[in-house]
Amino acid sequence: MLARKLRDLLWHAWLLLDYGFVGVMIRLFNKDRVRRRSLSIANASRIARRFLKAFHITLRVEGVQHLEALRDKNYLLVANHSTYVDILLLAAQENLVFITSVEMGNNFFLGQLTRLGGCLYTERRKKVSLPAEIKRFAATLRQGFKVALFPEGTSTDGSTIREFRRSLFQVAVDAQCPVLPVCIRYLGLDGQPIGDNNRDRITWYGDMTFLPHHWRLLGHSIEARVSFLEPIAFDPSRTRSELADLVRGRLLESFHAGEHPANHIDKEK
Repeated sequence: MLARKLRDLLWHAWLLLDYGFVGVMIRLFNKDRVRRRSLSIANASRIARRFLKAFHITLRVEGVQHLEALRDKNYLLVANHSTYVDILLLAAQENLVFITSVEMGNNFFLGQLTRLGGCLYTERRKKVSLPAEIKRFAATLRQGFKVALFPEGTSTDGSTIREFRRSLFQVAVDAQCPVLPVCIRYLGLDGQPIGDNNRDRITWYGDMTFLPHHWRLLGHSIEARVSFLEPIAFDPSRTRSELADLVRGRLLESFHAGEHPANHIDKEK
């Protein structure tokens, strides 16, 4: 296992160098912000597809017809979130502008990665900044971008889907765009079903630090499923809270499909 971890570490480092070099070149030689963001997210998508192989991910994608139906449209993609691997799974399918936290942007290493990927930032702890954020995010949608939101506010232990931060759904209302719900589920690790005994090997949440978690994950094989659900068309009569509840309900139904109803209880760590 150690030899495989070291081999994968070198593989990941090479991909990060590739991503970083191209990302810096994009920033240096493209002064137009819209074009720069467009090229940056395309670079992130390119590298994400390669990282799926570097993480030994077997990915099952469902509902591709819903993604294709919106291929030439802007929309707000909404997904559950339990680990940084989620971003790779989604970015590998489409060029997306991710909304992440200011705390992430302030992290020296991860902040550089997010900036090179054309991300947007939200300050979760200060509501006073919310109107300006909504205006900025909606403007990005109106520029033609597809924006990805993890409305649980932070990554979770992956056992269920937490309550949503409803306020940012105003972005879709103001941009008058559809919402594409996406359910992410990790099914197996090294051929074993995901459960309480191995879930934390993949999920990254709470006070877990990135580098030790990444090292523990190296060398393992992951089975995951990404389900694109039916898009929700813009409805001027629907409030952001109603929209958030509608999306969360669909994601919960997809996430827990096939489970006993008793397993649908929200759990947090």
